[in-house]
Amino acid sequence: MRRALSLFATPWKDTLRGLDRCLDRGFRGLLLVALGLAAGWWLYVPLHELLHAAACLAAGGSVTRLEIDVLYGGGLLARLLPFVSPASDYAGRLSGFDTHGSDAIYLATDLGPFLLTLWPGVWWLRRAGSRRRPVAFGAALPFALAPFLSLTGDAYEIGSLLVTRIAPWSASPLRDHLRGDDLLLRVQALRALGPQASAPWGGLLLALGLGLSWAFLTYALGAWIARLCGQPPTEPR
Repeated sequence: MRRALSLFATPWKDTLRGLDRCLDRGFRGLLLVALGLAAGWWLYVPLHELLHAAACLAAGGSVTRLEIDVLYGGGLLARLLPFVSPASDYAGRLSGFDTHGSDAIYLATDLGPFLLTLWPGVWWLRRAGSRRRPVAFGAALPFALAPFLSLTGDAYEIGSLLVTRIAPWSASPLRDHLRGDDLLLRVQALRALGPQASAPWGGLLLALGLGLSWAFLTYALGAWIARLCGQPPTEPR
């Protein structure tokens, strides 16, 4: 039980303790954390999407369209990579890819960006917080906490891939209604089935729960790697 509680508490302890240390400079520290967060987010978004594409290709899939908003360098990346489109309803999204029917390739595509949480994300967050470096701490937040920021996106999709491998959600069209990287759209799709249809709400909730569990486990693995690299949990101020 103690280990389970520690698993759930570690991300919040690292974040809140690091923030508390950085805020010993008062308002100036808060401003520096916010500036670092803005810079880290601007850097993380395109890296996240590019790693989706790279993971898909490395696993044996193909990529035809990767959307990255101009704000995050989509225009420049479009000049370098033919599959990048500098327009999106999201900050970024891998909207055109082919897994050739392989769930293993699909899962690898989803997991690719979260290598940044395993390294350097959690290590970076702990190191910056422990050393009271507010800009670096803010910049590390998107990298370390990406699994939790993705709970309604990639994390849900990872959960849905696992859920739709088992009955009764493995059969089409239930599988197609559950799979996706936007939880809100999946909810809308299930509502659209109408009261007469048997919407797989249980499958959606299970997928969401699995995605949440995966997020905590991913951070825990990143914390283990950070400790191996000499960076223990952030201590209170």
